Amino acid sequence: MKGLEISRRFFEEYGRQMLEENFPSILPLIAVGLVGSGSECLGYDDEVSRDHDFEPGFCIFIPGEDIVDRQTAFKIERAYAKLPKEYEGLKRSVISPVGGSRHGVIRIDEFYEEKVGSASGALSAREWLTIPEHALLEATSGEVFFDNYGLFSDIRSRLSAMPEDIRLKKLAGALIIMAQSGQYNYNRCLAHGETGAAQLAAIEFARSAMHAVFLLNGRYMPYYKWSFRAMRDLPVLSQLADTVEFLLSGDNDASNAAVKSDIIEDVAQMIISNLMEQKITEAICGDLEKHAYSVNDRISDPNLRNMSVFAGV
Repeated sequence: MKGLEISRRFFEEYGRQMLEENFPSILPLIAVGLVGSGSECLGYDDEVSRDHDFEPGFCIFIPGEDIVDRQTAFKIERAYAKLPKEYEGLKRSVISPVGGSRHGVIRIDEFYEEKVGSASGALSAREWLTIPEHALLEATSGEVFFDNYGLFSDIRSRLSAMPEDIRLKKLAGALIIMAQSGQYNYNRCLAHGETGAAQLAAIEFARSAMHAVFLLNGRYMPYYKWSFRAMRDLPVLSQLADTVEFLLSGDNDASNAAVKSDIIEDVAQMIISNLMEQKITEAICGDLEKHAYSVNDRISDPNLRNMSVFAGV
């Protein structure tokens, strides 16, 4: 059973009754779910995941002290700590009376402040460009079991997808890195006899190509260890995951180098085709750099458009 399902069942069997019986006046003011860090929030947990930070538990999200005071929050946390210590063969960790890091009572503003640096989820263009996407994904992953107050879900919805101008700026940056590292520098490094540098170029190309694919799908790219897993589940260009993996894992001897060079061009052309399908480029060529500037030209905000094309990298 996946961690998210364990969390939901644990809440339904024990948590809901605890809240309804002991804190009926608080129910209209809270949200409950499993959101934040951990592979279980992405649905990627397996047996290996259970060696650390894996337990039955859920989050009780409460508003600020002006609505739910500190004493009440403390009482809810104590009641949460008294729930069964073991469930489905998994033991719960001991949670401090002032709250746990992933489960238990969590202030809504503190959760979003920690994840994205904004208690309200309102982000400036520069913040959208600089906050790591895996942090945005953590803030919007998992599942909300119920939200009577609505504040947690409102902020979550605000952060669920980046604005279109931001997507285009990030995409332009990914495309130009792909152009420089893959279409230009990979073969030049090999010509210089710098196979290590050539591999670094392949890595830069692969990382940026993956990012471009996530952006073309309108999805946040997760923390690197889950990037391939998530990429294989995308509706658009998921087939590139194995291709990109070869660029990272194959060496750079003469035969492999020729294959890699062809793969780089194949990946570039598949991404260009999708850019054209989405009608976000007007360039008619196989040069990713030209497409990067064409994508950048479609940004509606002139201040964002006039930033360096690398601003979203």
